[in-house]
Amino acid sequence: MPNPPIGFAHGLTLAAASRIAEVTLAKGRELGLAPLTVVVLDQAAQPKALLREDGASLLRPEIAMGKAFGAMALGFGGRELARRSAKMPGFMNAFSDLCGGRAVPVPGGVLVRDASGTILGAVGVSGDASDKDEVCAVAGIEAAGLVADTGDPE
Repeated sequence: MPNPPIGFAHGLTLAAASRIAEVTLAKGRELGLAPLTVVVLDQAAQPKALLREDGASLLRPEIAMGKAFGAMALGFGGRELARRSAKMPGFMNAFSDLCGGRAVPVPGGVLVRDASGTILGAVGVSGDASDKDEVCAVAGIEAAGLVADTGDPE
């Protein structure tokens, strides 16, 4: 039998990603929001979980992925990406080009950190207003015992 791959530190377990996704959607139901889609990415910006509620519109998975991907790509939560987009449109246009238009620099893209501040992944939520999407992502991350980084200073 070949040697199994070792040395990979993916950080975010499937159990944690599933918990984040489930609680994120539950928070949306609690708040009476429009149908949501949640994407959880691991440290390599690869999908670990994706849940799309019944009634969510067509491009919600891509938007949620873009929010999480943007946060992972630059290492900032969506709020900071939105601020930078407003202040530095030339840079953000170049960033968009470099990543093939996959980043969505708005609230609702939240970094997932451990207690020591290490980035473990990111969560993207789409379906309602971006601020409301973000509230749901934070609830999911905190329910998994992890730290949510929205891009706002503490």
